[in-house]
Amino acid sequence: MSAPIGVFDSGVGGLSVLHEIRRLMPCENLLYVADSGYVPYGEKPPEMIRERSLRIAEFLIGQGARALVLACNTATAAAVNELRSTFDMPIIGMEPAVKPAAAATRNGKVGVLATTGTLQSAKFAALLDRFARDVQVLTQPCPGLVECVERGELQGPEVRALLKRYVDPLLQAGCDTLILGCTHYPFLKPVLRECLPAGVQLVDTGEAVARQLQARLNESGRQASDGTGNVRFWSSGDPQLMAAVLPVLWGSAGAVSKLPV
Repeated sequence: MSAPIGVFDSGVGGLSVLHEIRRLMPCENLLYVADSGYVPYGEKPPEMIRERSLRIAEFLIGQGARALVLACNTATAAAVNELRSTFDMPIIGMEPAVKPAAAATRNGKVGVLATTGTLQSAKFAALLDRFARDVQVLTQPCPGLVECVERGELQGPEVRALLKRYVDPLLQAGCDTLILGCTHYPFLKPVLRECLPAGVQLVDTGEAVARQLQARLNESGRQASDGTGNVRFWSSGDPQLMAAVLPVLWGSAGAVSKLPV
């Protein structure tokens, strides 16, 4: 049996990335940690996020993981470099889709929906400097959206009101392309599209991360090629709460264990 791939996020948002990994590599065994006891990461100090990321990485490696995916933009910004210098294995991070959005925009105006932690990070600033010199990028912190997804609330008055509050200024500024800069936000796409005029594009990076993971595994000849992989879940919050939203976010029920770190 092939050693598993470890995936973690501040909460359940990284399940949007797990979906893409499962779709692209159905034979892989997957481990998923939701650090929901500390969600959201976006308002937390980078030092705390690095500490949590190291502990979770050690736990996943202890469970046999042969590769790690940081399915969280904020954790990637705070911790991916330290993880890569600490552990000798493929480690794939997330970053807001600035490059594809800059290529996709027709009028040169791109909006970014993300957490405060992501928008304030040096990694995000470097992305803008590298890929967005020829476009105007407007950023919008989105407090409250992560918590809605954590509760499995993907529609309804509260979600619509929050999305409208965050999206309207970007639309009024003329943005024709919006980056979903948090892995929780793709779950809100159906309602978000209802708030947007026709022609406004949504860009996220879940699929690109799955392809990058596949490429790294293929480089080392370590991609699983037969059977159907299983998935195991842990949460540092209340496992029952995560189990309750799995049918909504993952598409099927599953057992969730308490994360021991």
